[in-house]
Amino acid sequence: MSNTPKNYKGISILLVLILSAGLLFAFSVKNDKLFAIAKNLDIFASLVRELDSYYVDEIDPDELVSIGINAMLEELDPYTEFIPEEDQDDFRMMTTGEYAGVGALIGNRTGTNMVLMPYKGFPAQVGGLRIGDEILRVDSVDVVKKNTADISSLLKGPANTKVLVVVKRGSDTLHVDLTRKKIVISNVPYHGMIDSETGYIKLSDFTTNAATDVRNALLDLKSRGATKLVLDVRDNPGGILKEAIEIVNLFIPKGKEVVRTIGKLQSVNSVYKTEKSPVDKEIPLVVLINERSASAAEIVAGALQDYDRAVLIGRKTFGKGLVQSTIPLSYNSQVKLTTAKYYIPSGRCIQAIDYSQKDDEGNGYNVPDSLRNEFKTKNGRRVLDGGGIEPDEVIESPTYAPITYSLVARSLVFEYVNNFALENQEIASPREFEVSNKIYDDFVGWLEGKDYDYTTRVEKTIEDLVTFAEKEKYYDDIKEDLESLKKSVSHSKEQDLLTFKDEIKEALKDEIVSRYYYQEGVVEASLNKDDEISESLKVLKNSTQYASMLKPKI
Repeated sequence: MSNTPKNYKGISILLVLILSAGLLFAFSVKNDKLFAIAKNLDIFASLVRELDSYYVDEIDPDELVSIGINAMLEELDPYTEFIPEEDQDDFRMMTTGEYAGVGALIGNRTGTNMVLMPYKGFPAQVGGLRIGDEILRVDSVDVVKKNTADISSLLKGPANTKVLVVVKRGSDTLHVDLTRKKIVISNVPYHGMIDSETGYIKLSDFTTNAATDVRNALLDLKSRGATKLVLDVRDNPGGILKEAIEIVNLFIPKGKEVVRTIGKLQSVNSVYKTEKSPVDKEIPLVVLINERSASAAEIVAGALQDYDRAVLIGRKTFGKGLVQSTIPLSYNSQVKLTTAKYYIPSGRCIQAIDYSQKDDEGNGYNVPDSLRNEFKTKNGRRVLDGGGIEPDEVIESPTYAPITYSLVARSLVFEYVNNFALENQEIASPREFEVSNKIYDDFVGWLEGKDYDYTTRVEKTIEDLVTFAEKEKYYDDIKEDLESLKKSVSHSKEQDLLTFKDEIKEALKDEIVSRYYYQEGVVEASLNKDDEISESLKVLKNSTQYASMLKPKI
């Protein structure tokens, strides 16, 4: 009789023992982790109770626990955060772009709370509030010394309720009665024709309806004769994943993978594909990106690059390949935490910082070039993971003179334009308006007596040289040479106002246009003097160059 059945029986018993041991081990490990969690929570609760009882001064338990929670989450990554009940409205506005209020961006300039941008078509703008209006009171509350978050809360409220805003404009005090409305901020602040055949869409966010906003803009541009397109996601911080997928779907066929998410739990692993027919899968397309394009913006740019559907122009993106999910907690609070990484069609994850490893200061490590992996686009072009989306053509970031930075940073351009807007009822259209020499000379005269001193890069280098010379005991030997060098490179503000006149004029132009045409006007005005857009037009007008950029380099 064969011994095979006995062998099978022995093997079966062995397998059962191995599996049982494995399950017991897994169960034991899980129990150990649950015990550790329970133990540490008990210690934390005991500590807070004892602090409340014995600490010499009164403590605020809510504030103390909140600090503890935030400190704990900061150890993970910058995107995992606790959202208490009182912050739910702000969080909802960030993710949906919707809230009820007056529709204005407010902030603090030169120590004063003021309107920085009333959104066109909403109560603040319709009711007459302007950029630069100093906010004195909201209803009966004096807000001069309040922070902007408190003022923002006072301005928000249920739709169709009244709110009185008292502002100072120049020497006048104005009482403005507004009715709060549901505010839905468009993800596309501007779209239009750059020239007779090239359309342009500025996509600033990925909140609810971003894909609809882009779709409507695209259809409008095509109806106006656009046969080429520039999609601008520069400075776009990202947002809702679903909107990114649908925007990619506007340009690629149904059934194509856009992104997949992979995490620790099976429930967060998903593959997302296009589900609709595209609006236009042939139109030549350039996508503009920069170092502040992140998350959903990178999914759009990266997927279109992986399918060789668009030429990317600009600078390497931020490199955020982490997916956040919102999980409800007790007492109407939530936690937004990282649950997965996303991978675009070529298979690459573009996450640039490894937060699982930290340096001595608690910062994550940038993925070194030696550990970046190579992937291929549909046409076989070489692309890398671990460091953001790299453009097909790099355009260096513009640099500005120290005097320009100083005039803008000290809000002198802002203040001058406040006065300009009071004295000038209208200006030419955004793309036609230019700062005349007369306006510039008036600005220069207005600057007299105002503090806008600055240090040039050369002067800073000499200061560093003096510091090192003193430390290394060489200063006495070269003191006369250094003093002579200082005198020869010492800047003249009057001369710099002439030397850098053109770029200071551009700063003035942006600020002036914003007063009359708001956010949309600023974008439109920039189209004429934007290096990335100029390069986009060259590429789109040269079909041979456009096609070659989408093929592997031989």
